[in-house]
Parts: sequence; structure tokens; C-alpha cells
Amino acid sequence: MDHPSRSRQATRMHSNTSRTLLVTLLGAFARRTGDWLPIKGIVAMLEVLGVDESSTRTGVSRLKKRGWLLPEKRDGRSGYRLTEHAQTTLATGDEFIWHSRQPANLSDGWCIATFSIPEQHRAKRHLLRSRLASLSFGNAGQGVWIAPARMAEEAIAVIDQLDLMANTNLFVGRHAGGQELSHMVSESWDLEDIHAGYQHFLARHQPGFQALRRREPADIESQEGFIHYMRALDDWRVLPMRDPGLPRELLRSDWAGDPATRLIEEIVTHLDQAAFAFVERSVAP
Repeated sequence: MDHPSRSRQATRMHSNTSRTLLVTLLGAFARRTGDWLPIKGIVAMLEVLGVDESSTRTGVSRLKKRGWLLPEKRDGRSGYRLTEHAQTTLATGDEFIWHSRQPANLSDGWCIATFSIPEQHRAKRHLLRSRLASLSFGNAGQGVWIAPARMAEEAIAVIDQLDLMANTNLFVGRHAGGQELSHMVSESWDLEDIHAGYQHFLARHQPGFQALRRREPADIESQEGFIHYMRALDDWRVLPMRDPGLPRELLRSDWAGDPATRLIEEIVTHLDQAAFAFVERSVAP
């Protein structure tokens, strides 16, 4: 069986790019600066992360076309304001990044979606598969997708949005028998690849954070804190979106998601003060 996640195995080797760093910057800080950032400030902040001005402006232009940013002057300075669409999208992302990684309760059961969509609507069929995968549903067979029961409401919203209610069935219930659940989940999700993604995150960010952890937050230079904070968060935010948050009983005992989660929480807590100080300095008149 092909796993949707296998097409994204490169995620675990994710490198920070102008596009991803710009989105991470907006998600982490723009909503804390009045939903607006000056273009010079955006350029300056991404420059310390190794992104040149041309790439930054290209990224901003693309987000304008996607309906994320609107040009707006404040106090005579040119900048960009987050649109309502961007704010909604970022808020939805927050839910995945910071909340969806919690393990589901095995006793809550499962949500199973099945669909049969005619060939003339194959574009919608492909889109539904993509949306279910983005909700961390696993592919359990031809036209059969599965997730912890808590994902039912979001799945229904996606199906309704695509106007595919007449072609889809959604069930919520417990596992009553058949193959071992551990075998079922290993067939439906590429758990080894997700585990490897967390391992890569730990290897990439734990060593550098050790020295910073020994210093008080107020003693960390703002640019240094900003750089580590942004690179870690940019790497992190793709990981929970791939993790279905399966019951802990069904995962390997050394599941890397646990220490990786502790690490990003420590990074954000310890470096937020320095990182935001750098942002405030960069956007100040």
C-alpha cells in the first residue's frame, strides 16, 4: 500500500527556505505586531536567516497573490497587513502545530471515511484525498481513510466544503476485531518516516540549544535567540501536521515525538523573549 507520507519523506530533511521562513515569521510574530510588518523589517529579519532581499520580496509577492498580504502604509512606512484569510489560516495552523500532536485515547475509537467518486469528478476525488491526508488521515485501503475519532468533525467540514456528502460515508466507532491494531496503523501511516522526522529535528536543534538553555532568557542576545527560534520553529511546524496523534499504546516505546515535543516547547519558552525583542527592534520606526 502506498502511504501519502512517503511522497513527503524529504520533509525530515527539511531545510529552511525563503518561502517557509516567511510564513513562519508571519505566524510567529505578525499577529503580535498589529497584523502588520514593514517591508524593510521583513527583509532585515530574513537577512539574518540567510535569505537575500530578492528572495524575500519574491516570497511576499507570492503571498500577495495567494490572498495573504495586503500592502498598507503605517506612519509613512510601506508594509503589509495580514488578510482575514491569512489570519484564519495561521490560526488553523496553530491548532495543528500546538494541539493536534497530543495522543488520542484508544477508548475513543476511530473515524473511518469511505468514498466513491465518479471518474468525471476525479479532480474533486484527488482534492478530497489531499485534504484528508492534510488532516492526518491514514490510507487504509482503496477509498478508505482512517483517523482517531476526534477528527470526525473536521473531516465532515472538508467533505461538505467539497460538496461530496452524497459520495462519502463517515463512521465513528471502536475496533471490534480483526487484525491487530498495531498492524493496521503501520499499514495506514508511515510511522517510521514520521518518527525519523522527529529524530532529525532533535539532532538538528538539541545540540545548539544546550548552550542557550544554560543562560537566563534575559541574557540571550536578541538576534541569536531570533535565529535559533525561527529555524527551530520552521522545521517543527511541518511535523505535527503529519502526525495523526495515535494512541500511545500503538506507537513504538521510544517514539521520538515525545522528546521532540519537549524540545520545541523549551525552545519557544526560553527564546521567545529574545526573539520578540529582535522583531520589535526590526519593525520599529
